[in-house]
Amino acid sequence: MNLLLDTHIALWAITDSPKLSQKARDLIQSPKSSVWISTASLWEIAIKHALGRGDMPVSSPEALRYFQESGYQLLPIEAEHAIAVEELPAHHQDPFDRLLVAQALVEPMRLLTHDPLVARYGATILSV
Repeated sequence: MNLLLDTHIALWAITDSPKLSQKARDLIQSPKSSVWISTASLWEIAIKHALGRGDMPVSSPEALRYFQESGYQLLPIEAEHAIAVEELPAHHQDPFDRLLVAQALVEPMRLLTHDPLVARYGATILSV
């Protein structure tokens, strides 16, 4: 199964945060899972870390290194992903989350999230 990690799930995974549920850990560590990180997540981390946001425990270069060391694959932002954002219902206003949902729908992948607003986008979303 192709799993696209929401930014906070990805950060919790690489920092071994107790906030990461056992269900999420099991899915991420399953040999049947291919784990993906969107370049949009790296962009989000870079912006929020540069602003000194306390919820960004690592810089984008550090995050990239951790993602690569963990064997996660990078999903680039394609034109189809950007266009698909426009077709999404307005359940969520966060542009990063909306792009991740669009990527999951276009590819297709299952998006792992802990955000109840993201979970409203339907069957491709796994709320963990």
